[in-house]
Amino acid sequence: MQDPIYQRVSAWLRPRKSAAIAFSGGGDSSFLLAAARDILEGRVIALTVVTPYMARKEITDALAFTADLGVRHELIELAMPGSIADNPPDRCYWCKRALYERLTETASALGFPIVLDGTNLDDLKDYRPGIRALHELDIQTPLVDCEVRKEDIRRLSRELGLPTWRKPTNACLLTRLPFGRRFSMHTLQRVEEAERILVELGFDWVRVRVHGAVARIEVAPEQRARLLEQANAIVSAFKALGFRHVALDLEGYRLGSMNEPMT
Repeated sequence: MQDPIYQRVSAWLRPRKSAAIAFSGGGDSSFLLAAARDILEGRVIALTVVTPYMARKEITDALAFTADLGVRHELIELAMPGSIADNPPDRCYWCKRALYERLTETASALGFPIVLDGTNLDDLKDYRPGIRALHELDIQTPLVDCEVRKEDIRRLSRELGLPTWRKPTNACLLTRLPFGRRFSMHTLQRVEEAERILVELGFDWVRVRVHGAVARIEVAPEQRARLLEQANAIVSAFKALGFRHVALDLEGYRLGSMNEPMT
C-alpha cells in the first residue's frame, strides 16, 4: 500500500524484524496486527489477555480475526488484580500494569523480544492512566510514534479489507461502572447481557453505564429515536436482568463518559 501514513507505519515496523502484538480484537490492534503480518512477513504473534471483566464476544471476535488473517494467536488467562477491586480512578494503570507484565513474560518465553500496543494518537486526548504502565514496561506504540489517528486507522483498515474498519471501540466492562465502588461479577455479567440485547436489536454503537439500580443507555445520536420506539421491550428485558430503572442518555454514545469528572 502506497498510502503515506501506511508507509510511515511500515518504516517503523520493518527494522524490528519480529513482534508480539497486544491484541484485543478492536480496530486499532487489528490494523496493527494486519500491518505487522504483512511488513514482517509473518514473524508476528497475537497475544490476548483474557480477564473476568472482558466481554466474551470480544474473545470470539479476536479468535475469528486471527484465524482469517492466518496469524498465530495465544490466549493468556489473568485473574482479577486485587488493586482494581474497588474500581479506583487509576484502575486502568493497575490493570495495564498487570496485563502487560504477563504479555512481556509470555512474549519473551515464545521468542518475541518486543511487545507492540495499538494505542493511537487520539487516545492521548482522553483520561488514560494505563498509558503510564506502557511507558514503564517499555511497551512500544508505533501508531502514536507515527502520528496515526483513529480516522486514519478506519480508512486504512477499510482499504485493506479488514472487517474491523467500522467496529465500535471496545473497552473492558469496568468502564461502564463509576469509580470508587466495589463491584461484583454479577454486575459485569448484567452489563454484558444488556449490551448484547441492544446489539441484537440493531444498535451497534452501544454502552450501558450502571449507576446502582439504574442502567443508563448510550447509543449513537441518530439511533436514539429508534431506541425510544422499542423502549417497552428494552425496559422489560433490562428489568428482567435486575435493573430497577432504565434511562436513555440524551447526549448519546461517547467514549469515556465515566471519565468526564476526571478530565
